[in-house]
Amino acid sequence: MTDAITIVLFKSQPHLLQLYPYIGQQLQSMPPTAYLLASALSTLVFWGLTCALAFDSPVEQFLNRVLSDAKRQSVVEAQTVNEKSEILDAMYETLEASQQTLSQVVDIVHNVRTEVKGIQPLSMTVENIKAEMGNLKREVRRIEEKGKLPILCATCGKSVSPEFRLCPFCGDPIKLTRDVEAAKAYR
Repeated sequence: MTDAITIVLFKSQPHLLQLYPYIGQQLQSMPPTAYLLASALSTLVFWGLTCALAFDSPVEQFLNRVLSDAKRQSVVEAQTVNEKSEILDAMYETLEASQQTLSQVVDIVHNVRTEVKGIQPLSMTVENIKAEMGNLKREVRRIEEKGKLPILCATCGKSVSPEFRLCPFCGDPIKLTRDVEAAKAYR
């Protein structure tokens, strides 16, 4: 365009047309006003395309669309995280409560184990006492059986029941042996 303006105004030779090797000859044969109009028209066309691309760039539109989709997706993800955070909070509280409960159960189990360890010697002691009581009961029965045998009166020689203090035959006091006296004292 500047070359065409200098040709029209200063009537100089075209320099720029030498850059076009195939159509340079045809362009030089063109009148200067036609060359000015053609260059002005081509300048306007190229300037319009440049502006159209600069203001309405498909690459820019694509990038804007990708960015807006990403923003929309991040907003949706943020909403989802906010909605799910309540569930996560509830899960955390449940886990915390479960941990406390488990800690209490561990303490209870420890206390029960301690008490069981204390009860085991007692149960063994109770078993020993039961065995000794059984032995004592057998001994008492043996003594009672000895005591139920008829006792002979030392005076008349007749057999007398151990419950009697006096001989029913002669009236003398009956002297009991030590085993029978121990059995009666035990009762």
